[in-house]
Amino acid sequence: MPLHPTILAVTDRIRARSEETRQTYLENMANAASEGPRRAHMACGNLAHAYAAMGEDKDTLAAGRAPNIGIISAYNDMLSAHQPFEQYPNLIRAAARAAGGTAQVAGGVPAMCDGVTQGQTGMELSLFSRDVIALAAGVGLSHNVFDAAIYLGVCDKIIPGLVMAAATFGYIPSVFLPAGPMTSGLPNDEKAKVRQQFALGEIGRDELMKSEMASYHGPGTCTFYGTANTNQMLMEFMGLHLPGASFVNPNTPMRDALTTAGTERALEITALGNQFTPTCDVLDEKAFVNGLVGLMATGGSTNLVLHLPAMARAAGIILDLQDFSDLSDVTPLMAKVYPNGLADVNHFHAAGGLGFMIGELLNAGLLHDDVKTVAGDGLHLYTQEPKLTDGRISYVPGAGKSQNEKILRPASDPFQPEGGLKQLQGNLGRGVIKASAVAKERHVVEAPARIFHTQDAVKDAFKAGELTSDTIIVVRFQGPKSNGMPELHGLTPTLAILQDRGLKVALVTDGRMSGASGKVPSAIHLSPEAADNGPISLIQDGDIVRLDATKGTIDVLDVDLSTRTPAVADLTGNGNGVGRELFEVFRRNVGLSSDGAAVVV
Repeated sequence: MPLHPTILAVTDRIRARSEETRQTYLENMANAASEGPRRAHMACGNLAHAYAAMGEDKDTLAAGRAPNIGIISAYNDMLSAHQPFEQYPNLIRAAARAAGGTAQVAGGVPAMCDGVTQGQTGMELSLFSRDVIALAAGVGLSHNVFDAAIYLGVCDKIIPGLVMAAATFGYIPSVFLPAGPMTSGLPNDEKAKVRQQFALGEIGRDELMKSEMASYHGPGTCTFYGTANTNQMLMEFMGLHLPGASFVNPNTPMRDALTTAGTERALEITALGNQFTPTCDVLDEKAFVNGLVGLMATGGSTNLVLHLPAMARAAGIILDLQDFSDLSDVTPLMAKVYPNGLADVNHFHAAGGLGFMIGELLNAGLLHDDVKTVAGDGLHLYTQEPKLTDGRISYVPGAGKSQNEKILRPASDPFQPEGGLKQLQGNLGRGVIKASAVAKERHVVEAPARIFHTQDAVKDAFKAGELTSDTIIVVRFQGPKSNGMPELHGLTPTLAILQDRGLKVALVTDGRMSGASGKVPSAIHLSPEAADNGPISLIQDGDIVRLDATKGTIDVLDVDLSTRTPAVADLTGNGNGVGRELFEVFRRNVGLSSDGAAVVV
């Protein structure tokens, strides 16, 4: 099937826009790769330090002829998705040793759980943790004794930060090994119902706690289709996972076998193997376009609108919000996974999952097949399905058919003809809206604005009975310069209740919302932000704001904003407590959210 003209046009546009930065990046990668294995240029004393504690692998390392893998791990046992990584280094070392190579833990990176910090002060460090992860991974790999890197990470900021590091060290191969989703617990719609009941005061904290514990109940990723599982989808669409690796549950024979197979593949694609595949060759403009298409086809998290531009910049590629919007316009929404539907990612995987989707999108001309991946040349490899035979992974052709069309549908008969992610542009700046879970009749909201500077103030107004008519809720000074751009997911139950009461309601903010948010229309990531005196700082209570997801516009009506003075918020409290003191330099230097809100790229 020939490529869709929009896929070609957006790819060409990205390539032209990125020509200078990409060329510089590739020249740097080629220069580094031309030096061959890094260890060959190091002094014996340097190497002795690196190998001193390696026991039975010490002689192999000292000989310098076998590939050595550096493991970057985001393990902690507070994060359910990352707890399984505790055992991965031993499994990887054993697999590498059996295949004639070696592996060492190069370093650890922090891994925040946004579920723990949601609505808490610590959430103000969450987005910045992505750049810290990239920095920490860079420190680990800077020891320069590794021929490939294996990255152990799953969740919200962790995968983007690790990809930024992998691109920076793009002259060596990278393989990403996931841990998989937890088994299904309390259905997501039941959890949402209980949260609304609590917000209305109909149940107490004990019932709410019982519900939450039944939802988040074991090792693995949360099972709704939020940012963490969107990350896993991206790693397959962009060729950094093995095919079929994303949604296999932790602590199962299949999961361990995929980890072993990923380790073996990492050895094979080093410069010492026969299929050298440096990361810089994988992460090109076609891979990022494939990732964007995957985001739209699955109805993925809006947080990736921030992360993908930052990831791309680390590889010398410049993405723009218009790229997201244009690709969304031609990509069918093929999946209904909560919050877009009732199913979770385990149901999605059982229905055919990513292999089925990739095959359908390739056949529809909506993906680039001519890409390099860690599995080999061609994205068609990711239509295969892993099977476990005598403890080892083999690949067979995928079923090529959805097993449940209430969850997963073919590209020719999708749930919606478009991906549902729209750029919004108008006199309030640039932002995005995820409309795939929003009812069509709510795609346009025009109502008086009510201005808030914190999400707690919105909740207080709701509890006081002040929100009784159609309203555009404006929550500003929530951008990266103001307070690190925390998620405002805590507003979801409140706004959903107002909407369920028959009101026309929408959120407009320079902050962000979680991938778990859905049915309330939300114009997010407005840029420039209020702390930069962006137009959102000029809105006043009572102004009529129009959010139009159909036309892709966000405007305040019948107001000359140039006559107004920007609002000023007292942000002094954002600079201390829970480690915020350490991030002042980040708040001062962070880029625009439309460019990825990054500090280090």
